[in-house]
Amino acid sequence: MTNQLKVNRHQPERFAIVLLLGALSAITLPSCSQEYSTSLSSYQREMKPAAAPAPKQAMDNMVSQSETKIASNEETAIASAQAPRTLPQLIKKAELTLVVGSIDKSMQQVSALVKKQQGDILGFQESQPTDPSSRQTASMQLRIPSQKLDATLDALAKLGSVESRSLTAEDVSDQLVDFQARLKNLRKSEEALLKIMERSGTVRDVLQVSQQLSNTRESIERISAQLKSLQNQVAYSTINLNLQAAVSAAPVSVTPVGLRVQESWGKATHSVSEFTMSLLSLTIWLFAFSPYFFFIGAIVYGIYRYHKSKSQLVSK
Repeated sequence: MTNQLKVNRHQPERFAIVLLLGALSAITLPSCSQEYSTSLSSYQREMKPAAAPAPKQAMDNMVSQSETKIASNEETAIASAQAPRTLPQLIKKAELTLVVGSIDKSMQQVSALVKKQQGDILGFQESQPTDPSSRQTASMQLRIPSQKLDATLDALAKLGSVESRSLTAEDVSDQLVDFQARLKNLRKSEEALLKIMERSGTVRDVLQVSQQLSNTRESIERISAQLKSLQNQVAYSTINLNLQAAVSAAPVSVTPVGLRVQESWGKATHSVSEFTMSLLSLTIWLFAFSPYFFFIGAIVYGIYRYHKSKSQLVSK
């Protein structure tokens, strides 16, 4: 009886626990089922393959993509063709030989042409003929702006008949770029050395930095001069112009007869005086060496007498 009362006493507690577990399961199971269904539907959507486009639509997409690529390639090619290109830096030298009717007139025309083209005459040389069978010639060295070189050569060729014409060009683009880069680096080194000089230090350090700064500035001056020389040679071209007379040159002027006689008389008297001085000099030399001549003559005469007396004794 006592045991039965104990069991009945614990039954209300067990019943309360069961009711509590049932309530909790009723609340939890719907939410879990809802989460599971949501996850399953999203997984199915992800795993489901996309619908393939229609064949006609796919072909249209491929054609439009290829047309877009071709158009972009054409635009790139046009842009690269229209991009500015660096022109080569050339040192041009030309040589032109002309046969002209009159050297003097041609030289005047050349001077006017060079002045018109904003050039300079660097050198001039004229050769006068020594005899009527030779031609009168002249040579000129001209400096012309490079952009006007072709026009100047064409204008010069019209002054006479062209015997020869040549043009040479040397590309110095790499040298100019190299000089500019070296000059830029040297200027940066100069700025760094100047900043170091501003700091306080020992006398030895200051002297070392000063020596390096002096060497750097010397290199800057040398490279700047070379760079400027190359730039001037690129900006101005050189033309070596040779002029030849078309016909044999005649004597410039005929010497008068009286002047020629006077010139001949002067040459003759000069020759006579020179010959007289030469004879006088020879006489002085012979007189100075006369003792030796007498001594040698006596020896020769003695030998001659000796052989003559000996031959007479033998004949007897």
